[in-house]
Amino acid sequence: MSKAILKVIRSKERGHAYHGWLDSYHTFSFANYHNPQMMGFGSLRVINEDRVTPKEGFGTHPHQEYEIYSYIVSGELEHRDSMNNVETLKRGDIQFTSAGTGISHSEYNRHSSKTVHFLQIWVKPSVSRLKPSYSTKHFSDEMKLNQLRPLVSPLGEAAGCIKINQDVHTSASILEKDKKVEFDVRENRKALLQVITTAPDVKLKVNSLGEEHVLSGGDVLLVTGTTFSDTKLEITGGSETNTEFLLFDIGK
Repeated sequence: MSKAILKVIRSKERGHAYHGWLDSYHTFSFANYHNPQMMGFGSLRVINEDRVTPKEGFGTHPHQEYEIYSYIVSGELEHRDSMNNVETLKRGDIQFTSAGTGISHSEYNRHSSKTVHFLQIWVKPSVSRLKPSYSTKHFSDEMKLNQLRPLVSPLGEAAGCIKINQDVHTSASILEKDKKVEFDVRENRKALLQVITTAPDVKLKVNSLGEEHVLSGGDVLLVTGTTFSDTKLEITGGSETNTEFLLFDIGK
């Protein structure tokens, strides 16, 4: 029986783009950052950790054939789109757009003094030519504290989640020091854990069958090779500062 493969991508190995108003770290190849070894992970194609300065943002631009969602870490992000949705998102909010046949939107930080920090995620849908749709949902810190909270799940699964047109589950957790959550990466699936850089000293310990990795803010853990058996991950908070992360469970 083969053992799953755990691979760590350190924060400094991510792509980085700084435009003055935008400070962005790319887990996968994006825009001017190209890494042939990091073109995506299954249907997961983009994880950008973005910080946008006050009174700046992404002007109106088009998308199609992607499931796009933003996880707000801090600050405020105003969303406007061609479906007449206008909303200001804050910490704990997830904003989800199924771009389908095509939409245009803008994302802007209207605040006068606070930077907005968020993760932007793109997933390729299992079906093309979908009708565009939009939804938001709030998940408080209490809902994620010392537990894995499902946020996004495929249609027909996991009540209380935002629905996505793909076999991808997204969960979040905020772990206090020495608190632990467990997750089973099922046979023939893969997983990605993204630590969010909420503070300089955040740390996680991830153990699987005696193999342990210590992750810091911005680090990524990839889990593959689960062809013949499930793989259990034990994830433990490792710093005095609470550590926040996203976990993606991805079908082949």
